[in-house]
Amino acid sequence: MLECRLRVHHDGNVQSGCATGIGYIAFGDLFLTDIRAYREKQLENSGLQPIFPAWGMPTRELARSMIKSGVRAKLTCIDSKLLAPKFVGREFNEQLLSDLPPEIDPCGENGEFPFVYAGPMFRHELPVEVGEIVSRDHFVFADLTLAQNKVNPD
Repeated sequence: MLECRLRVHHDGNVQSGCATGIGYIAFGDLFLTDIRAYREKQLENSGLQPIFPAWGMPTRELARSMIKSGVRAKLTCIDSKLLAPKFVGREFNEQLLSDLPPEIDPCGENGEFPFVYAGPMFRHELPVEVGEIVSRDHFVFADLTLAQNKVNPD
């Protein structure tokens, strides 16, 4: 397996420890220009080119496509200033998309962080259960734990 390491130094520059042949890093950012600018700035002079393959995609369509493809996820962090705490720990599915207020991005681009535990890109589903729900400042987090007796030994 080819490994690439990036180190951020005290001056904010990223130093690349990448093996020959790696020239790009892909990010899943969708539309937040400040985040994109930050990533581009961090990679300046690193020898690595940031790419944003999902940039500008309509997020509701993307979310539905992900669900349809078999991606399974749970919301593990929400900003309670934007979304009711009852959403944390919920399954990322069509019902969730229907229940989200219109101002909330269905792909979590504004800070609603999903944890993907299954999908076509995984060999095996990671069996998770929602554990403790914790509030810190205005964020609400759901701890996920491995479901007992469901772990695949492969």
